[in-house]
Amino acid sequence: MNRRSHLAAIAACLAGAGLTLYAVTRTWSLTVEHRTGLTDLSSARTGADAQPWLIGLAVVALAGAGALLATRGLARRVLGGLLTLAGIGVVAGAILARTGTDAGEAGAGAVFWPVAAVLGGAAITLGGLLAARHGHRWAAMSARYDRPAAPAPVPVTTRPESAELAPADNRAAWDALDRGDDPTA
Repeated sequence: MNRRSHLAAIAACLAGAGLTLYAVTRTWSLTVEHRTGLTDLSSARTGADAQPWLIGLAVVALAGAGALLATRGLARRVLGGLLTLAGIGVVAGAILARTGTDAGEAGAGAVFWPVAAVLGGAAITLGGLLAARHGHRWAAMSARYDRPAAPAPVPVTTRPESAELAPADNRAAWDALDRGDDPTA
């Protein structure tokens, strides 16, 4: 269940963000001015024209979906809460954008694209809720490349004075390099 909910949350956030980005850049309102003797003058408005911050919230959700892979524990749950808020913001913004614009002659696009944006926001919200609820139980990224723990301190021993006076012999280190050994290991 944990792996499925993890993948479901990431997929929901990615799909919701993608759907929202696509839907808010489509025509939500089309106003046509009929002019006698001239061609008609049309002006199209998108959801992003009505509420420009919808694109920003969708990009935040897209980045948050990637961050769900990199975080763990409490940070992942907090990220899930932020994704939930971003999804709610997308839903509210899409509804505000649709109610604030006149559909004009946009036809089915005036209804379809705002509904698609709301569905995208709902998917982001669902992914965020899954992360906030179950995120602390999901597996984290591998610790393979994490910084290792500090080694125990090596006690300092004093060298005899005769060793300080003798010339340093680096031949053993060069021979190890020639054999392919790493003298620093």
